[in-house]
Amino acid sequence: MLNTPLQMMLVALAGWVNEQQLAVIEYLKEENRVLREQVGRRRLRFTDDQRRRLAAKGKALGRRVLGELGTIVTPDTILRWYRRLVARKYDGSGKRRPGRPRVMDAIRALTARMALENERWGHTRSVGELTTLGHTVSRSTVRRILKEQGIDPAPKRSKRMPWSTFLKAHWEAIAAADFFTVEVLSRVGLIRYVVCFVIDLPTRKVEIAGIAPIPDGLWMEQVARNLIDDFSGFLREKRFLIHDRDPLFTRKFRELLQSASVTSVRLPPRSPNLNAYAERFVLSIKSECLNRLVILGERNLRRAIAEYVEHYHLERTHQGLDNRLIDGVPEHGSGTVARRERLGGILSHYYREAA
Repeated sequence: MLNTPLQMMLVALAGWVNEQQLAVIEYLKEENRVLREQVGRRRLRFTDDQRRRLAAKGKALGRRVLGELGTIVTPDTILRWYRRLVARKYDGSGKRRPGRPRVMDAIRALTARMALENERWGHTRSVGELTTLGHTVSRSTVRRILKEQGIDPAPKRSKRMPWSTFLKAHWEAIAAADFFTVEVLSRVGLIRYVVCFVIDLPTRKVEIAGIAPIPDGLWMEQVARNLIDDFSGFLREKRFLIHDRDPLFTRKFRELLQSASVTSVRLPPRSPNLNAYAERFVLSIKSECLNRLVILGERNLRRAIAEYVEHYHLERTHQGLDNRLIDGVPEHGSGTVARRERLGGILSHYYREAA
């Protein structure tokens, strides 16, 4: 019970001060809410000095009070700063010496090259081969390099032969077959003709195996017989014929080839790049010849294709053969330069006349 006026005045003053403090606290809390709404999800960046000041003030208030105030910096944030400060004190990464040196890029590239070019070589064989070249590495290092390069170990690599390895190993004995279509203008309108051809990969020689408006299995069987003929067959000295999975390459067609010891190698579905030489011939004959003509009838089609194939063999240079001719002989005369035309000038060849 208050006995004196002084005590009553002190109690009234304390109540007024407490009320003022509560008002200030409520204002600051509301200000923090507004700041949070303004900042949104953006992360605030504090300096080390700001972190120390906030941590000191927050320690005096305690975790419960900080949680009630809804401050910008939460108690968990202050604790994370503290743990980071302690970790930084004992962080010795700046004083560490360099560890084991990384394998030189040249050795890494050579290891990957050996694995890709020799699918049966294991890690130990690669280590031995590298040693003969003056590089000392361990099996675990070879294993790690191949794993980083995405190269399977030898047992997995040896189960499948890369397409490039197959081509190199059997290059002289491989030919490729394919089709292309040509729209021919006739009396009854446009008729689509199918042209079957075979290309010898080493020499790039091309044989037009057949031309038909409605090709079928019987037509393909005759094509196969012509290709494997003992006297004039284009495949008589070949052992492999690569082609796609077109239904025209029937089982009977493949069996006829096999009877002449020519193995039919069917490409995976949707893989035109694996028959790139045949695809390139189709691009050449269409862009250089057929797409620039209005083909009037089958006879006109056969003449145009025959003219282009002769030009292709005798007069056209090939980048894949170091810009050489397939069958033609360069004419290095000393006379004036003359032009030889085919198909009305669509195909041209330049040569020197004899003096």
